[in-house]
Amino acid sequence: MTGYLVTIGLEVHAQILTRSKMFCGCSADYAEAAPNTHVCPTCLGLPGALPVINRQAIEHAIATGLALGSRIQHDTIISRKNYFYADLPSGYQRSQYDDPLCVGGWVDLAGDAGPRRIGLTRVHIEEDTGKLAHGDDGASYVDFNRAGVPLMEIVSEPEIASPEEARRYFQKLRQILVWIGVSTGDMERGALRCDANVSLRPAGQREFGAKVEIKNMNSFRALERALQYEIERQAVLLRDGVRVRQETRGWDEARGVTEAQRTKEGSADYRYFPDPDIPPLRVDEAVIARCATRLPELPDERRARFAAIAGIGASDAETLTADRGRADYFEATAAACQAAGATPRDAAVWIIGELLRLLNDSGEELSSAARRMPPAAIAELVQLVGSGAITRTTAKEVFEIAFRSGAAPHAIVGERGLAVIGAGDLLAGLAREALANNPKAVAEYRGGKLAAIKFLIGQVMKATKGQASPQAVQAALEAELSRLDA
Repeated sequence: MTGYLVTIGLEVHAQILTRSKMFCGCSADYAEAAPNTHVCPTCLGLPGALPVINRQAIEHAIATGLALGSRIQHDTIISRKNYFYADLPSGYQRSQYDDPLCVGGWVDLAGDAGPRRIGLTRVHIEEDTGKLAHGDDGASYVDFNRAGVPLMEIVSEPEIASPEEARRYFQKLRQILVWIGVSTGDMERGALRCDANVSLRPAGQREFGAKVEIKNMNSFRALERALQYEIERQAVLLRDGVRVRQETRGWDEARGVTEAQRTKEGSADYRYFPDPDIPPLRVDEAVIARCATRLPELPDERRARFAAIAGIGASDAETLTADRGRADYFEATAAACQAAGATPRDAAVWIIGELLRLLNDSGEELSSAARRMPPAAIAELVQLVGSGAITRTTAKEVFEIAFRSGAAPHAIVGERGLAVIGAGDLLAGLAREALANNPKAVAEYRGGKLAAIKFLIGQVMKATKGQASPQAVQAALEAELSRLDA
């Protein structure tokens, strides 16, 4: 934005993947449940109901902090955030204020302009609210099944410089959360939500401009578009000499605009105080160490390891580590290929070139397709190509049949007669036929135009449906030409 510096900070709310809620034993699987069936006195905020902390939610939050490079606080407090809204039955939300579970950390981004590290302020735990539904009769209904579901709020430092960088940060953070198994990251179901704070200030001014919070963004694209609109809106106001109000605005996806909702609250408005029903939480080193040992190899580390494998560059490594399931599948396929005398590069070529294409065309998840196309099947296919049993062109056909049917590659080759056509009477006959049908190309070749042989090879390859190797075809053609010249 010419003349102005953009400052963006994101607050990402991720539902923690647990079977029960944050402070009670009710099921946290609310998506398909009938309204108000996964509730109890605690998550309904009824007087006298006492909370019990979900240990797994705490450990998942610790694992998140470790994955993000945060410092885990040994002593932390659950506080009450007081405000009134229809989806908050108790009149307060259990959250954290002064003493979050995780402090600091970062998210590393790669880009054309070089690597960027976005700092984190904190990662803290809280409980989700209920959901409002607005009926055609003009009435509003509240479903409290979601109330009390464990949440993490991951707050970035105000270091994000553009809407595009904000989108990449959010995508990278989602990848990490899903990778380590602490959240589904399902944005369509509300398991991952994002609020953005954005301000503009004239270039050279040290003091930040008025902070505007944007809500209701339920996709990466919506986040980027909302920030683009809001930055332009604030720039127009500043150019016209109008003060930007500190407020909360909602993103209207259909209209592509942000709309004022309310004046932006400060922390004092929520009157935070320690929850008297929950004693201070003590996290000892043994718990932190246990969480650390459960962490898998993280995406960036695995990407760097893959990129160091011969024949696999940074771009392929990026593709292979888009999610943990894909990375695991590649590792298993690479191992199977090596056991069959091939290389990890062979595994990468077939996964990226064929498997991902077929998955994209079918819309199927890898976890489902892998039951029909296990790593051993790709290794078997690579071995068939390497041994000369089938051509690479035929291998692509076999791959697709195996992907759709689950049949073993060697069985497909045998049943469909797809084995390579080697030197012999059949190939010699096809070569003679190609020469007879293409006298112009034959004359050009005899006249010294060596490229004409490629056309003739193509004609024979077409006749064999790719089941002969180009080298064998060329040898057959040259043998027939020599016989004719004799």
